[in-house]
Amino acid sequence: MQPTPLSELNDRSREVFRRVVEEYIATGDPIGSRTLSRQISERISAATIRNVMQDLEQLGLLDSPHTSAGRLPTELGLRLFVDGLMEVADIDGNERSEIESSMSSKDDGMSNTLDRAGEVLSGLTHSASIVLSPKRDATTIKHVEFVSLSPSQALAVLVTTDGHVENRLFTPPTGMTPSSMREAANFLNAVLEGHSLEAMRGLINTQIKARQNELDKITRALIKAGTAEWLAQADGMDRLIVRGRSQLLSNGASEEDLERIRQLFDDLEQKEGVSQLLNLAEGAEGVRIFIGSENKLFSLSGSSLVVSPYMNAERKIIGAVGVIGPTRLNYGRVVPIVDFTAQLVGKMVSDH
Repeated sequence: MQPTPLSELNDRSREVFRRVVEEYIATGDPIGSRTLSRQISERISAATIRNVMQDLEQLGLLDSPHTSAGRLPTELGLRLFVDGLMEVADIDGNERSEIESSMSSKDDGMSNTLDRAGEVLSGLTHSASIVLSPKRDATTIKHVEFVSLSPSQALAVLVTTDGHVENRLFTPPTGMTPSSMREAANFLNAVLEGHSLEAMRGLINTQIKARQNELDKITRALIKAGTAEWLAQADGMDRLIVRGRSQLLSNGASEEDLERIRQLFDDLEQKEGVSQLLNLAEGAEGVRIFIGSENKLFSLSGSSLVVSPYMNAERKIIGAVGVIGPTRLNYGRVVPIVDFTAQLVGKMVSDH
């Protein structure tokens, strides 16, 4: 069912509808006709407003939780409001400064920067935040190094151009020497620098075959052992950062609602949920709003998602930031906060 076009509502119906939604977003409570009659500047009786609200209910835009209660907007009503009536202001100067200062350190790696982005998003919006960090398989490699820890254990260190450092313990081949470690690292740096993790497997296999006579047996074994785990995980290195769970779990929700929200976070922490989030963000540039059951990932929890992709220097979407909250989220305020944070994260990723 599609929302009723605004053009089908007269001025009075549009005004009543807007007031109901804004009051719901502010309080979360049903709003009655008497309350509205006191708020609307022109003199309209409570009975007239009640008739208008009944018409809006028949259109599927409002709902009444109880026979004698006031009305609440439905998901369809919220979508109509967001698409046609919501006013999105510029981000507040203090909020802009808080976001910038939280991510201003140039000495921190990207992981810590993204953590802080999630924290400031949650704090400013009083909701849970999500930050999907850059896909490791889309990030280019800067440097590879091997460190011997013992005869039976070594460390493979990989540094990407966005400042991310990953370490992997592995069992080196018997007979490994400092010379073979240097040779293996030099080989990988020559082959992989400037290429993505996604391309790692093909490059290593091709170059080992092409230079088989130049690399001794131990060095070839060391290269394969030291990169085996990255090759196995190259498709699954996305990382989802969730902050502010308590914002959703402590708002007076019923036990049933709490269980739905817990299930939502469980789903998000599965790889499938992470992939869905990136797919949502990649659907279009800029901020996207998903209300309740509009997306199956949030249909059970009755939550809304405001999400924006961020891009690297090549304008390629590599991650996303967003806010998860109740359907009565203050979308007009949250949208510019998410948008600015996504732009800043993208800039910092590009700078790295």
